[in-house]
Amino acid sequence: MIIDCHAHLSHHSRSTWAEEDRLLIEAADRLEIDQLCCSVLTPRRPASAQGFQECNAWVAEAMVRFPGRVLGYCYVNPGYTREALDEIRRCVEDRGFMGIKLYNEYTATEPVVWPVVELAIELRVPVLHHAGHAHYFVTEQPRISDGGHLAELSRRYPEAMLICAHVGGGGDWEWTIKALRHAPGVYLDTSGSVIDEGMVEMAAATLGVDRLLFGCDMSMTQGVGKIRSAQLSAAEKRQVLGGTMATIMGRRERC
Repeated sequence: MIIDCHAHLSHHSRSTWAEEDRLLIEAADRLEIDQLCCSVLTPRRPASAQGFQECNAWVAEAMVRFPGRVLGYCYVNPGYTREALDEIRRCVEDRGFMGIKLYNEYTATEPVVWPVVELAIELRVPVLHHAGHAHYFVTEQPRISDGGHLAELSRRYPEAMLICAHVGGGGDWEWTIKALRHAPGVYLDTSGSVIDEGMVEMAAATLGVDRLLFGCDMSMTQGVGKIRSAQLSAAEKRQVLGGTMATIMGRRERC
């Protein structure tokens, strides 16, 4: 079982959304990806409550259109605390979503994020958090989190299952890997278009393969290729490609 832990479906404001979703599944077929953990994001952030609710409804529809292939992340803006928590419960308990998606509305260490993480712990679902460590101020993302923020959040909530997004698309990947060394509750997804030699191997050596999650974040061939070419054993690649993610999602099923 190969599970892409980080994928996106198209916002329905795009006239080509249906075709783009179909092409995503076709790409997964060709690359032998069995399941894609997907969210839909609002075109602009910060998202309104109505905006993220609409996005999650479209994910729920896609789960019906592509049964067993598309799994859902519930995307919320933590600034709308009541609406966000209600939406997470609805998506996880009623719609069968497998996790929560947070973007750049707030850094991971801001108190407004804490109720979302507490609910994730209660529901036994992971939180995939957009992240990146650039060597310059990212003007369009003033509250972007990095591996250090997620490590700090994990120290506050060691029982949480946090996923640091796209090490291969979030700036200085060496810094990110090192920042997560002593944060065992944070998993690292391998997604992003960057295919630097040694990235996956350093992450595996520093964090252990049981903390690496295969992801593409829509860079499909790069996402698969960097795992296939990595200097890891066949058993280690199986763990990264789906073993650990299956274990994470299984925790919800056992509650």
